[in-house]
Amino acid sequence: MVRGIMPRQAGRRGKAEGPARGAQSRGASRQPKEARKLHEMRFPKPAAKPKPLKAAKSAALKKAAGRYNPTAPERVQEILKRLDQLYPAATCALQHHSAWELLVATILSAQCTDVRVNMVTPELFKKYPTVQDFAALNPEVLEPDIRSTGFFRNKSKSLVGAAKKVVSDFGGKVPEQMDQLLSLPGVARKTANVVLGTWFNQAEGVVVDTHVHRISRRLELTKNDEPGKIEQDLMRVIPREKWIAFAHQIIWHGRKLCLARSPKCVDCALENICHAGDKTWSTVDVHKGAK
Repeated sequence: MVRGIMPRQAGRRGKAEGPARGAQSRGASRQPKEARKLHEMRFPKPAAKPKPLKAAKSAALKKAAGRYNPTAPERVQEILKRLDQLYPAATCALQHHSAWELLVATILSAQCTDVRVNMVTPELFKKYPTVQDFAALNPEVLEPDIRSTGFFRNKSKSLVGAAKKVVSDFGGKVPEQMDQLLSLPGVARKTANVVLGTWFNQAEGVVVDTHVHRISRRLELTKNDEPGKIEQDLMRVIPREKWIAFAHQIIWHGRKLCLARSPKCVDCALENICHAGDKTWSTVDVHKGAK
């Protein structure tokens, strides 16, 4: 050791002398940050992997399905517009000249075609021209005249019973109120709606026959299968001023194009807004539940 030069000694607290503690800590804190920056510049993070095409397509389909609303007012209005163009003068196909004749024809049309009913009623009304004539009959006497319409025993009882009540309770005139019509034997909401809408021009409900039942489900205006619930669904989505015309138009549409087993989708003006699962031809996606 060179004489006169003394090595540095540790302090009394046991720490060697050196750079100031503050400077040392600042340098230590900067060093990791700078190192991280250099590391990120030299080794950048990989870009996020794109979603697989299949997953992206599935997500898009789910999003589109979430936007689709079959009973949206815009879609319902488009259906009504096209029905007006197809059947501008649609009316009841049952031949009649009075409210009573319409009531009789509607009761006979249960489980029977309108064509068959129109073959039976002209002779029937010639034989029994008034409601009083029907009220004076025994049901068994009426059966042979309506046999070809099917369920003739029940129908004859309903017709005679309805005639008796119309004569005894309503002075021989078919009532114009829903609750009064429903009090007649053989009259349910379908028959009452036909009479009120066609003869009295009163929109108290929507006629739900086999055609309305089928087509309103195909058009996804209802998911129900019971006539009463279907009627309530249609009354919610169809404007009241269109209840009468809508039923007539759908019935004609069911006879001409939207058949039960082989609908003529290629000729249908509603085809591109109809997603029915049992379509025979389609330019749009189909929905399995819509049938």
